[in-house]
Amino acid sequence: MKGKPIEELNKGIEVFKREIQQDPIAALRVEVAIITFGPVHLAQDFVTIDDFISPVLTANNTTPMGEAIEYAMNLLEDRKETYRNNGMQYYQPWVFLITDGAPDPDSPWQRASQLVRQSDSEKKLSFFTVGVEGANMNILKQIAPPIRPPLMLKGLDFQSMFVWLSQSMTRVSSGKVGGGMTDLPPVGWGQIST
Repeated sequence: MKGKPIEELNKGIEVFKREIQQDPIAALRVEVAIITFGPVHLAQDFVTIDDFISPVLTANNTTPMGEAIEYAMNLLEDRKETYRNNGMQYYQPWVFLITDGAPDPDSPWQRASQLVRQSDSEKKLSFFTVGVEGANMNILKQIAPPIRPPLMLKGLDFQSMFVWLSQSMTRVSSGKVGGGMTDLPPVGWGQIST
């Protein structure tokens, strides 16, 4: 993602931060980590919104998507282990994969896909896959859990996507930890790719 797409993604992340900060409960409960890939890099470790500093994301020419997914899954498991070791409950985590390309040919994305699908089906997380113009939606369909197919972002409307995400996180964080499903706002920022 270069040029205008990465600029809009960076703006969208800022919108997400502002929106979460407006809800005092969500601001205390929502934690965010950001991993970039090309190469895989922890751009922001888990923090609550009050400590979140939006990194300025940049693009490179490689796409080690499988390695990035596995890194994210390990980071998430480590975070959950920290909560368990301290006797704390936590909400089911959400993971967003956003890409405008395809994995590098030697990237173990199939292995990562199996991990994603298994973790999602066991309700260890909710995995969302978002393609931006140029994304290989056929591969994203193989990565995304069957119950949550990949969405193609409408144009470069990252801001609407992040408003939806913040509204969803606000609803989830106001519910009981370990509670039932929460009704989420309608997705107007993307469409299911056929």
